[in-house]
Amino acid sequence: MTSTASPASPAFVVPPGPTTRPTLEGTFGMTASTHWIATACAQAVLERGGNAFDAATAGAFVLHVVEPHLNGPGGDMTGIFATAEDPTPVVMMGQGAAPAGATLAHYRAEGLTRVPGTGALAAAVPTAVDAWLKLLAEHGTWELADVLAYAIDLAEDGHPVLARVSAQIASCAEMFTQHWPSSAALWMPGGTAPAPGDLVRNPEYAAVLRDLIAAGDGIGAEAADGAPADGAAGSAASADAADARRARIEAARERWRTGPVAQAIDAFVRTPHRHSDGADHAGVITAQDIAATEATFEPAVTATFRGYTVAKTGPWGQGPVLLQALRILDGFEDAQLDPATEEGAHLVLEALKLALADRDAHYGDAEVPLETLLSEEYTAARRALIGPEASHEFRPGALDGADPALPPLVTEAEFARESGGVVDHGAGEPTVRPSGEVRGDTCHIDVVDRWGNIVSATPSGGWLQSSPTVPGLGFCLGTRLQMMWLDEAMPSVLRPGARPRTTLTPTLVLKDGVPVIACGSPGGDQQDQWQLLFLLRVLVGGLSPQQAIDAPALHTTSMPGSFWPRTWSPGEAVVEDRLGEELLAGLERRGHRVVRAGDWALGRLSCVVRDPATGVLRAAANPRGAQGYAAGR
Repeated sequence: MTSTASPASPAFVVPPGPTTRPTLEGTFGMTASTHWIATACAQAVLERGGNAFDAATAGAFVLHVVEPHLNGPGGDMTGIFATAEDPTPVVMMGQGAAPAGATLAHYRAEGLTRVPGTGALAAAVPTAVDAWLKLLAEHGTWELADVLAYAIDLAEDGHPVLARVSAQIASCAEMFTQHWPSSAALWMPGGTAPAPGDLVRNPEYAAVLRDLIAAGDGIGAEAADGAPADGAAGSAASADAADARRARIEAARERWRTGPVAQAIDAFVRTPHRHSDGADHAGVITAQDIAATEATFEPAVTATFRGYTVAKTGPWGQGPVLLQALRILDGFEDAQLDPATEEGAHLVLEALKLALADRDAHYGDAEVPLETLLSEEYTAARRALIGPEASHEFRPGALDGADPALPPLVTEAEFARESGGVVDHGAGEPTVRPSGEVRGDTCHIDVVDRWGNIVSATPSGGWLQSSPTVPGLGFCLGTRLQMMWLDEAMPSVLRPGARPRTTLTPTLVLKDGVPVIACGSPGGDQQDQWQLLFLLRVLVGGLSPQQAIDAPALHTTSMPGSFWPRTWSPGEAVVEDRLGEELLAGLERRGHRVVRAGDWALGRLSCVVRDPATGVLRAAANPRGAQGYAAGR
């Protein structure tokens, strides 16, 4: 991979000392994810001859099992990929929409002014599993039984539970025992949370996966007994076998949408249960909603930056935030863009505030004038708003001369007064709080193989703390609808059939039309913010992938949060202390409200890299939390 700065002599500040781990290099295949077990399983698929799509799918189902506090089969996923045959980036859309019963009238009749952060009323139709099965069917090579064997083994035979999972269950213990007994039965079978390192099992989810495999039993049996694999007859037999493999996976997709999973969810959510607003509500999702929902592949949205093409989801998600921020920063000199300098950190924060304001005022599952938002004229006008001092205003741009819709701008203190108590973030995805504490999050996985197939995906939702576990399934529903407003004026208004404006936002970077980087991060509103730092450091500053991931991070919270209770902190910048006293003091002089999160608190990135000219592959992963890992050769 080439860059505008030589990796041998980086133009940006390099973190002192050795990297926390090497940037891996090889030519066979690379995997990076937020959990070492998922990385190991995905890499094992590559080693056994699978391609990147087989490997990523296997790793994703493993993440359901080993990171249940960060994602689950009842949640959502967005991904972006390119094949060796066609380098055009494609979005893997596994973000479910609002159910047919999710109307403004119903939620208002329940006494709600915001969609709750926990409970079935916050659940979009679960689409992540269908998206992974679609990817496997259309671009993978392995049988579903072989891909799911890793997750089934871990769910049936157990795995050592992470300390973070143990702590999450312990923090939810009162909610589970008093209000969500089905969750207590799964996660606290002895009446208490498992201790870190205890073996935990989820046989109910293993049974769900075995049932999906069984859906394809008998399909294509005649292809397996076909003509010998030589000459034209062999080619025909091979094609028949491939068609049969795909048919078996399609049967599993149908089983997921219409079988016992959909029926169990339909029956369970009818019983009212505790939500984050402190009241009991029944859910509105039905088996018909699930049956009618299928994952799709969509064209990616792209923008250019310093000779690279960056590909993201459409504006039904927050992906174009990264594109807008890069377009704004593209007008500054290289030396001004180092996040480890006062000027660079300031410019990054201010560009992100402007892009995020546009996100909240304009993005949604509707007609969004993205060409205008990414145009040179609009970008130049936005860039001109950045001055030497920090803005504490919410400043979305006006489009077509019309004033933008404004979301509620409520601070935590104001919400506490409004609700009559201390803000309880509930158990939705709170991402990183100003203190740096993480009470839940998301997962990520990147894979590249020796043929040039490459995929980046961000599974999320359906965390064990999202809503009550559905008996017999071993998982719960997600809470992505909390990103929709109960206000008709907003483009991301709650509407049946509309997708919530998800925060899930993986990235693919291309050079001369060929993919060179797949990256992403958990972190809710911070996902594109942390990826921006990474891309600036690699594409402009010349840092190696691991140097860029290790480098100190920062982000803004000067926008309405995407998660309940959707408060904002005007002018606030959350930083890692390693940025240094001089830089942090400079930000404060500029008017930023600096919140120190500790030395190693922000950022969850992983990436894989491919040099098309040489075939050399690279990978790197986040050291924070001692959980993410890369592997490859």
